[in-house]
Parts: sequence; C-alpha cells; structure tokens
Amino acid sequence: MSKETFAFTSSTLRSLRLQREWLEWEERRRAASRQSASRRYQPVARSLLSLPKPTKRPQYCRDPAVHNALYTGDLARIRSIFKDEATANLTVETLSEELVWSPEQGLWVLTPQKKHTSPLRITAARGYQDCVKHLLLQGAEVDAVVGGKAALHDSCANHRAECSRLLLSYSANPNILSEEGLAPLHLCTTQETLPCAHLLLEYGALVNQNTRDRRVSPLHVAAKHGLDDHVQLYLCYGAKIDHRNREGETALNTACASADRPEEAGRYYRVVKRLLESGADVWVAGRKNHTPLHNACSNCHFRIVELLLQQGAEVNVSNCAGYTPVDCALQAVEDYLDGEPERVIALLLNHGAAPINPKMLKFCALSPLTMEIILNSFDRILSCDYWFGSVSPEVWQEHQLFYDSAIGLVNQPRPLQHLARCAVRKQLGKRCHHGIAQLQLPSSLQDYLYLPFEGYLK
Repeated sequence: MSKETFAFTSSTLRSLRLQREWLEWEERRRAASRQSASRRYQPVARSLLSLPKPTKRPQYCRDPAVHNALYTGDLARIRSIFKDEATANLTVETLSEELVWSPEQGLWVLTPQKKHTSPLRITAARGYQDCVKHLLLQGAEVDAVVGGKAALHDSCANHRAECSRLLLSYSANPNILSEEGLAPLHLCTTQETLPCAHLLLEYGALVNQNTRDRRVSPLHVAAKHGLDDHVQLYLCYGAKIDHRNREGETALNTACASADRPEEAGRYYRVVKRLLESGADVWVAGRKNHTPLHNACSNCHFRIVELLLQQGAEVNVSNCAGYTPVDCALQAVEDYLDGEPERVIALLLNHGAAPINPKMLKFCALSPLTMEIILNSFDRILSCDYWFGSVSPEVWQEHQLFYDSAIGLVNQPRPLQHLARCAVRKQLGKRCHHGIAQLQLPSSLQDYLYLPFEGYLK
C-alpha cells in the first residue's frame, strides 16, 4: 500500500486529522519565528492563529474499495468514508493502460497512465444525486478543478440534469473553465443535454462565452453536432449569429461542414434553416476561404445546397485553392455515390455554375449519372482521356451503354436539338432553375432543358 493511501477506519481518520492539525500549527510557529527574526526591533502584534494558513497539499486516494464505492454510488459506504472536508476533497487517482507512441521502439505500446479526479466529479458524472449532496454537505469544493475539469463539467457532459441543478444550487460557477478552456455549456453536445443547457443559462451561463484557444461559442458547438433545439435556445438567449471562431467560421459554416453523414442529413438541414431564418450570412468564408456552399457541396448535401442557393449563395466563388463549389462537389462524388451527387451537380449547373474543367471529370468517373449531367452541359465532347482510365471494368460493364455512347461522341457533332439546349441554358445562365419553367414550351421540352437522365448520350 502506498504511503499516501489510507485504510479508511475511524482511528486512521482521527489520526490523520490530528497529524494535519499538528503540522499546520508547526508551520505557523516556524512562520512566526521567521517573521520575528526579520522584524527584530518590532514587537509581534498578531497572534499566531491570525497568520495565513499554509497551502493544503492534495491528498491522494488509490484505494480500490473507495473507488468502487464512488463509481457504484454506494451511499452507505460513502457516508461512512467521507465524513469531513478533508476526505470530501480527496484527489482520487486511478491507473489505466493507454496506447502511447514510443519513438525508441517505433511502435505504439501500452503505458500506465495516472488520471486524477474527485469524489464529487465521479458521482456527478454518474447521476448519483444523493452522493453528490452528501459530499457537498461535508464540505466538498463545488468548483474544484481536479484532473482538468470540475464536477459541473461532468454532470453536463453526461446529461445529468438533477446533479447539475444540485451543483448550481450550491453556487457552482456556470461559466467555470476546464484546463482545456471549456465551459460547461460547451460540453452540451447531445440532444439529451438540452435540460442541462437550460439550467446553465437560467443560472447565469454566458451564451456567447468562447473556448480559450479556438474561440468557439456554444452556438458553434450546437451547430457542429446538429442540435436544432440547442441552436434555438441559444438564439433566444441572444447568441451572436455572426460570431467567428479563430478560423473565421460562423455557426453556419460549421453546420454545413459537419453534415457529412447522410443518415443525419435531416438534423443539419433544420439547423441550417434556422440559422438562415435568423439572419446568418451565406457569403461568409471561413477556413481556407470555404463558404457554407463549399462545405455543403463537399458533403454532397442536396437539401442544404438548395437552401443556400435559394438564399443567394454565390455559385462561382473560389476558395484559396481555386476550387468552386461545383469542384468541391465533384471531388466528393466517390465518397457519396449513394447520396445522389448528380442532383447536386445538376442543381449547381442550373444556378449558373461555370463550365466544368474536363480535368475534374476523373472524380465522377464511377458515377455515370453525374458524368451524363456534365457531358450534356458541353456543346461537344473533345476527349475522354481525362476520365477514361478512372472507370473500373466492373462499372464499365454495368453501364456499358452510357460509356460506349460517350466514347462514340468524341470529336463528333452533337444533334441540333442538343446545341439548341446549350444555347438556351447559356442565355438563361443563373436563371435556369426558375427561368425554364417560364418559357412558353411544352413540358417535355422544359424537362429536356433541365438535363434529364437518360442513361446514354446522343
């Protein structure tokens, strides 16, 4: 057993308290002696008891039995162990094996890592409300940051609303920062944490408080995780919708960039819609000069792309690498083959996207529908060399009709009907998406102008 590990019996605790009191008295006596020596000709006017108390050294507990009582919420044992302020503020030390890179061995190795926490953090994170209350009544410091976080950080991150309410009622600071510079509101990252976010704001949490390093606001966090209810709550409390983080991104940039999972598309669409309805700027460019439209196109998110274009997003703006939104969409085609990337490309072209560089066709070689849309936007096919080698034999065999038709039209004149379509679309430009419907043409010709999918080129 370590010399800093206690056997938690009544006699041991009584001995510990007596020893601590004697050490504090001895340190005060020595401090008084030093002060007397430095002021030899001045009488000591103050009592030794009035001298400042020395800083308390943290006391560590590594006893597995105590750990087990805390992690299981055993209230009876916790009451028998934690009977005063000293024990309530112990630092609980655990040891776990973690993978750490070893430069000497050139590989990842399991290395023992010490982690520190507190009884209050452990019980608050697990929702043991009665245990939390007992520790607070015994003098546990409600805002103590042990192991990088305070108890309120843990209760909010683990959506323990009742424990959060209890801590706040005992004057926990709703804006306390962890060692990483995060406030409790920044840790409300799931739908289940909404009640905790409500509580924090009711008790005075700053809705526009930024993280220390990246200057991320709670609104950014909610947008990143697709939390529409959190976004609405923060906006009601006055969240700044135009606030930029250290990389220059607004919450709208963040939401569009984070919508990278098709199964979560609906959540992020609602967040983007709410931000736009609240006045978010679709033109703001963040990291690498990516606009929200660049980010949405990189995720091939059709509904968000459509929403941004309806709000006036610029379809031909370039990022720092010279890529337009349609270029970003093309580079993401292979990652979202099941997400109908052809619809995103068609939407961008119908909103006036500039002619696509033939060199970009290699990115959509595995999506015949996307390839068809793009090739039909040209008035002629000059070469297939840019994308021919990128098509796998399996895909070529499955869509042989389309690929054979594309190869057969290289350097061949397109039909007059197709040339007329190109001329009309060029004339309409950015108005294609709604201008075609206003033309006095049969519905079949209107459909033809929208570049429908036919499975082959002619």
